[in-house]
Amino acid sequence: MTGVLGRLSRRRRPPLISLLFKNRHLSTTSAAFSKLRSEYSFVAPPSLRPQPPSKDSIFQPQPESRTRKTKPPYRPPSSLDRSGPPIRSDLPFDFRFSYTENSPKVRPIGLREPKYSPFGPGRLDRVWTGVCAPAVDPKAAFAGVDGELEEKRRLMRERIQGEPLTNAERKALVERCQRHKTKRQINLGRDGLTHNMLNDIHNHWKHAEAVRIKCMGVPTVDMKNICTHLEETTFGKIINRHGGQLVLYRGRYYKPKERPVIPLMLWKPQEPVYPRLIKTTIEGLSIEETKEMRKRGLRVPALTKLAKNGYYGSLIPMIRDAFLCDELVRIDCKGLPTSDYKKLGCKLRDLVPCILVTFEKEQIVIWRGKNYKPAEGGYFLTERESFDDPDDDLSAGTHQNENTYPNQSRSDYDSGHSDDE
Repeated sequence: MTGVLGRLSRRRRPPLISLLFKNRHLSTTSAAFSKLRSEYSFVAPPSLRPQPPSKDSIFQPQPESRTRKTKPPYRPPSSLDRSGPPIRSDLPFDFRFSYTENSPKVRPIGLREPKYSPFGPGRLDRVWTGVCAPAVDPKAAFAGVDGELEEKRRLMRERIQGEPLTNAERKALVERCQRHKTKRQINLGRDGLTHNMLNDIHNHWKHAEAVRIKCMGVPTVDMKNICTHLEETTFGKIINRHGGQLVLYRGRYYKPKERPVIPLMLWKPQEPVYPRLIKTTIEGLSIEETKEMRKRGLRVPALTKLAKNGYYGSLIPMIRDAFLCDELVRIDCKGLPTSDYKKLGCKLRDLVPCILVTFEKEQIVIWRGKNYKPAEGGYFLTERESFDDPDDDLSAGTHQNENTYPNQSRSDYDSGHSDDE
């Protein structure tokens, strides 16, 4: 008997889905036949039930406030996005990953990987040679191309720069770029002046006429090289330099809306294979003499210890002075990446000049050679440069003197004499 009653109770119980459907149907029908609308003319507010208002309703909805058009979010370039034609840039120089650290005079002896463009496949109309993207087609190049590109670069820079700045204008711009005035700054690190850094400089020039650049690491050995490439590739002008800190001016006739097209490199290209810096035997010495010199060089007291990401502008004069007394110089590079002190050795070999002995134990040991002659002339820049125009100050002072004291000579004004005396 209990089993039969249990089966009947289970049969009479409706399933859960049908109950939910019936409840929903009852709620909708009850809302449709509610007395609120017929007796009280109730209309739900738009926030609860958005619908076009009826004409017979008493409460009219408030007009919606005007919404500002939001700027679409920044979409970084992708190597998978191949929509549209390839980017064309009229900049009259070759595109390199680094303009200060890759010398076009030193050609690699091989490539570590196939020639794959760091701009992404099909995103740039220039071919990638494994080292650079040339401004002209290498197959169609001829003897006069380099001269034409250099002339075009000079004319573009002169058109943007215009008349030179006066001393007062230069000092005002330099003052605005100091640390206590602005935090805007571009850091130039161990890779030197990279291609994407050109785009960063133009982005800073949209908001200010000049930008502060802080140089650190290996490139600071040759600050003249950095200054030259900065002015040639950006068409700007350096108006102040103190150690590794530069102020780069954009020019009088620079227009941010007419800035050049600079395609971004999506990744760092693979480093080509260059000749070895340290050879088995030093030129002019035997194997035994080379081994003995390397052992002796590691025992020489260190000339200086280089800090990571430091300023090395005074390293070349120190080495040249040390070569007047000793034929071997050791530089302590502990804590520096291997690529950093190898780049340093390559720069020292060409700029001092000297002969590289060894890189063992994170040390740079260099030899001055048998027929060493001290370098002559001031090739390297001083610690701080003065960009003031002496003619400008002189003319301004003379003009002020003539206007203030028309009947008085400059010598009398400087000595303190006057006509009343």
